[in-house]
Amino acid sequence: MARHDPSQDRLIQPNAENTYEVGPSDLPLACPMPGMHLWNSHPRVYLPVESSPSVKCPYCGAVYTLKGAPVHGH
Repeated sequence: MARHDPSQDRLIQPNAENTYEVGPSDLPLACPMPGMHLWNSHPRVYLPVESSPSVKCPYCGAVYTLKGAPVHGH
């Protein structure tokens, strides 16, 4: 019988949401993020969220926005 690991309860389900707001402490940004379950997700890819207001993961389509980033075009 498998034991329940309480630390797994705090992990974010990968690809469970379509948008994520991230902060400077999350940089460099990688999808899936370190706090997500990795076993059923895609390979880790680093995303350049510092260079644009938002960036989309090419694997799962999740959109990441950097908190406090200036909005371009305004």
